[in-house]
This record gives sequence, structure tokens and C-alpha cells, in this order.
Amino acid sequence: MVKITDVARHAGVSPSTVSYALSGKRPISEETRQRVEASIRRLGYRPHAGARALASNRSNVLALVVPLRAGIHVPVVMQFAVSVVTAARRHDHDVLLLTQEEGEEGLRRVADTALVDALIVMDVQLHDPRLPLLRALDRPSVLIGFPSRPAGLTCIDLDFKAAGELCVERLAGLGHRVVALVGSPPEVYVRGTAFAQRVVEGFTTAADRDGLVSSVHPCEASPAAARRVAERLLREQPALTGVVVHNEPVLEPLIDAFEQLGLRVPVDLSVTAICPDELAGNVRVPVTSVALPSTEVGTRAVELLMRKLGGTDVPEATLLAPRLTERASTAPRTLTP
Repeated sequence: MVKITDVARHAGVSPSTVSYALSGKRPISEETRQRVEASIRRLGYRPHAGARALASNRSNVLALVVPLRAGIHVPVVMQFAVSVVTAARRHDHDVLLLTQEEGEEGLRRVADTALVDALIVMDVQLHDPRLPLLRALDRPSVLIGFPSRPAGLTCIDLDFKAAGELCVERLAGLGHRVVALVGSPPEVYVRGTAFAQRVVEGFTTAADRDGLVSSVHPCEASPAAARRVAERLLREQPALTGVVVHNEPVLEPLIDAFEQLGLRVPVDLSVTAICPDELAGNVRVPVTSVALPSTEVGTRAVELLMRKLGGTDVPEATLLAPRLTERASTAPRTLTP
């Protein structure tokens, strides 16, 4: 087993300097810190977790707070969780996953113990009741999501407003004049979930700016609900030729429903979506989409938290620009005689 004295000998420093590099209790030069870290990696040194915690007054555990509420698409949430866990391990941290819907009480219970050093919070609402506590905690936090008033918090996410705009602008650029958003389940909007509300804001802003006829339709996450929405859209908007989907489970059922009702994708109807790339690319008709950058968001959330734990200033807001990939589901609007 590699010992701290082995690392010190390899790096050409004293054992106490290695200890300071691990704990951060005393400042050391950047050049020395990098040399120690290189020796740690080369030798495969792993400090004893209990001794490390005692030395640094840290648990080396992060809390990932992601309440599994109604309307949440668990496979996508788990993509974010995996990226957080993977990034945390690179910093020699473990992750405690908190999925109960406990709000402020659950956060306070965790923060009042020595279980975790810091928190990453997901499923952020526009007027989230957890925000006052997060601002007051003596432990750093990062939010994956943007509340309506993010001042005093550290937030990161895809720019969902810009994503909604980008989908509409692509449809408008192809000549589509009547468009609809098939959105998240109704309960997601009732809670005021930030990312869903931002998509609606971006969709309506772009549609109004481009002079399009538009409508927004929350949709339960089931094939039957997708069929009902498709029927309603064709009944209420017979000139519809463009759809934006922000609801992963109904993407393929919705395309199937429209085609069963006589609209071919993309000949009669162009479809764009905000969803993971792997989903968009594996649908029967591959869908033009804005990707959900779960790996980048999770990784950068952990990096922000590590910097805060190290006493380094970080930006309050990190918005990732949306990236649209063209696939087979979009085409220029066919002009009828």
C-alpha cells in the first residue's frame, strides 16, 4: 500500500506538505501542489477516508438533491446524476443521492449533520421554497436550474429559453407559419418548474417575434395522452405544419399519432425537440433536436462546487448555449395550391 511518505519522497517534499496539499489547511505554492498531485496520480495513493475527514473537517461527500416528483422523466434525471457522480469521483468525492420530496426540511436535516460538504440541487422551481435556506447555509451549493431571482446563488443549466427560441426559429426558417409546443406534463407547470417555464417563454417569444400562429399544450407522459394532443391540435389548428416537443416519453408516440391521423413527417409536418441526442437519433424518424447536455452540466456543476469548497470565487450564472442538430424530421413547408 502506498503511504504518504512514499508520495513525499517521490515529489521531493516533506510528508506535512503532502498533507497540506490534501487538506488545504495551509497554503502551498501552485507548483508544489501540482507536483504533489502528479505524484499521487503516478503512485496511485489513496488517503484513508477517516483520517482525511479528521484532518480536513470534511466528509468528502456531496449531496445531490433531486426529488423524484410527479412528471419527472427519471431516465433523463439519472443522466445528470451519473455525470455528477463521475465528476465527483475525479475529485475523490462520493455522492449522497437525496430523492425524497422534503423541501427545506430535508435540506436542513442534511446540512445540520457532518454527512456532506456541499450540495447540488436539481428540479429548481421559479419560486423555489428552498432558496432562502440555501442562501443561508454554511455549506456551498450549486443549483442545476435557474429560479426567477438567482441573486446570491450559483446556478448552471442549459439556456432553455434560448433552446425554445432556436426550435421555433428553425421551423420559421423552413417556412412554417403555424406551430405548437407539446410540453411537459401539467403538474410540472403547476409547480413552476424553471426549465419547463423557460422553454414556454422562449417558444412564445420567438413565435410572436416571427409572426407565427402558436399554441402551448402540456401533455401527460403516455402514448394515449400523445394521441389526444395530436387529435386536438389537428382539430383546433388544421393549418399546423410545425411542432416542438419538450417531453421525452411522448416524442415517438406523438409522431406515430400524427402519421396515423394522416400527416407524414416531415412531408406534411416538421418536428423538433429538446431532448437527449441519443433519443432524438434513435426515433423511427430521427428528430431535429436541441441536445440536453447532461454530462457537461453535471461535470461543470461539480467543478463549480469544488472551486467554492476551495475558497475560489465562481460566477453566479452559467448558461450553456443550445446546440441544434438537423435530422430527418424537418423539411421546408409544402405550399398547397
